Amino acid sequence: MFIVKKHLSRRTVLRGLGVTVALPLLDSMIPAQTPLAQTAANPSPYLGFIYFPLGAVMHNWTPKTAGTDFEFPKIVKPLEAYRKHITIVSGMGNTAADSSAVHAITPGTWLSGVAPRPTHEPYAGVTIDQIAAQHLGRDTPLPSLEITTEEAYLSGGGSCDRDYGCSYASTISFRTPTTPLPMESDPRKVFQRLFGQGDSAAERKAKTQKYSSILDVISKEAARLQRTLAADDRARVNDYLESVREIERRIDTLEKQQTAQINLPETPGGIPEDFDEHLKLMFDLAALAYQAKMTRIFSMMMVREATTRTYPFIGVPEAFHPASHHQNNMAKMERVSIIQAYHSEIFARFLGTLEKTKDGDGSLLDHSVILYGSNMSNSNQHNHFPLPMAVAGRACGKIKGGQHVVCADHTPVADLLRTVLDRVNIPIEKLGDSTGRLMEI
Repeated sequence: MFIVKKHLSRRTVLRGLGVTVALPLLDSMIPAQTPLAQTAANPSPYLGFIYFPLGAVMHNWTPKTAGTDFEFPKIVKPLEAYRKHITIVSGMGNTAADSSAVHAITPGTWLSGVAPRPTHEPYAGVTIDQIAAQHLGRDTPLPSLEITTEEAYLSGGGSCDRDYGCSYASTISFRTPTTPLPMESDPRKVFQRLFGQGDSAAERKAKTQKYSSILDVISKEAARLQRTLAADDRARVNDYLESVREIERRIDTLEKQQTAQINLPETPGGIPEDFDEHLKLMFDLAALAYQAKMTRIFSMMMVREATTRTYPFIGVPEAFHPASHHQNNMAKMERVSIIQAYHSEIFARFLGTLEKTKDGDGSLLDHSVILYGSNMSNSNQHNHFPLPMAVAGRACGKIKGGQHVVCADHTPVADLLRTVLDRVNIPIEKLGDSTGRLMEI
C-alpha cells in the first residue's frame, strides 16, 4: 500500500498472502487541492441489467396513468419505496425475439435488439452491458460481472432449440456477436473472483483452513490504514469491511448447511439450497462489487428462462414455468403475480442497499442506472409486446425518475437501451432495430 501525505490513492488496496481487497471511495482519496464539490459533481455511473424470466401479468405490472402521479400495481408495488428513483416504461416491444424458438432466444436478445442467426453456433448482437464495459470498465479490475442463481442444466427443459442451440437461453450478455458470456451461480466463486483467495483450489483450501476470513489476512494492514484516516473515512471503511465479513459468514453458513443436507457428489459446491437466501446473496455481492469499485457493470438473470423452480416459501408450490401457462385463468394469473411481485421485492431490497451506501456526495443508487425487466410479455402467449420494463436510479442526475413513461406501441426496446447508454455518456448511432432515444426519461 502506498500513502502520500496529501491524500490516499484511489487505487489503494489492502493486501496479505495473496489476498487483495479494494476499498470504497473515501474523502481521503480526494487530493487536498481538489474541492470535494468538484469531484462530487462528476461521479462515475454504475450500470446494472437484471432479467426475470417469463414476462409479467401485465395488468398487475402496468400503471393505469402516465406521468408522475401514478399508482404502483401489485407486481411493482415493492418498488414504491424508491419512487423518485423509478421509471416504468410502457409500450416496448422486441421483434428480435420473435421466433418459434421461444424461450431459447428470449434472454439472449434482450440487451441487443438483434435477431440471432438460426445456427447452433451463436451469432447475435453485442449487448449494451458489454458496450458499456468497453467504456466504463477500463478503470476497474473487472470490466463487468455476470451472475445468476441457476446453472444452465438446472433450469429445466425448453431452453434449447434445434435451430438456435442453447447459447441464447443461458445468458443475457454477449461480448461479441459470437461470444456469449457465462453467468456464475456460485456465490463463493463470485466472492473469490472479486477478492481472490489463492491461485488454485488447493491453495484456496489451505488458506481457508488457516484463516477464517480473508479479512483476517489483511487485518494488520487494515488497522494501519485506519490510523491514517479521518473519522468519517474510518466509519466508511469499517462499514465496508463488515459487509465483506457478513457475506463471508453467510456463504460459509450456507455451505455447511448444504454439506449436512446433501451427500450427492455431483451437486455443485457452494450453491445454497435456500433460494431466497441465494438470490439475496447474489444481489449483495453485486452491491459489494459496486461499493469496492471492483466493477461498474453487472448483469443478472434472477432465474433462468423455462425454469422449473418452485416457490413454496411464498405460497406457490407449482413450478414457475408450468404455472406461467395460466390460460388466462385469473386465479392462476394471481399465483404467477405472487412470484413476480416476490422478484420485485428482492430487487427493491437491493435498491435499498444501494440507497444506503454513500458514493461521493450521493448514494450508489443516485449514481446508478439499473434496467429491470423481461424480454417476454404474456408468458401464456410467448409474445414480446408489451414488455415489462423499469429503470431504477438517477444516472448521476441525468434520469428524471418518479414517472411512468408511455411510449407508442411497439417502440423498439433498443430505443430504451440506447437511452440508457446516452444517460451514462456513451452515445451510439445504431443499436439493433433502434429508431431513436426516449427523451422523456
